[in-house]
Amino acid sequence: MTESETGLSGYVPGADLGRPAEGPGSVARPGRRLLSLVIDWAVCLLIARGLFQASPSDPAGSLVPVLVLVVENALLIPTAGATLGQRLAGVQTERVDGGRLGLGVGLVRAVLLALVVPPFTLIWQRDLRGAHDLAAGAVVVRN
Repeated sequence: MTESETGLSGYVPGADLGRPAEGPGSVARPGRRLLSLVIDWAVCLLIARGLFQASPSDPAGSLVPVLVLVVENALLIPTAGATLGQRLAGVQTERVDGGRLGLGVGLVRAVLLALVVPPFTLIWQRDLRGAHDLAAGAVVVRN
């Protein structure tokens, strides 16, 4: 593991959570998480445009992709463990103890994610968990 992966202190993200340093079950790094979010956002834009004829120039239409993102996260993470983007990026979201999130907690996490600011928490949080993950007792891991 390189210094950039462990940080200056030598701490491995997820060590306090009992997660391995590498491989399946290890905390997903920001690159994989960002890739999964970009894929999910692209899918949500396509759904919003295709099913709801949402237009980015219409103020109400610009909220439709965000609502689709909330629904996708709120339904898929508790039931399948990951969104489409997460599956393609090789990550999944689970409770810190390794179980699946419940529907209520999944909804809370999804709404916080839609606020956009919470993911920036993972930049300074040593286990790379955003505020939405902290509030939900969740962690995004490699699968």
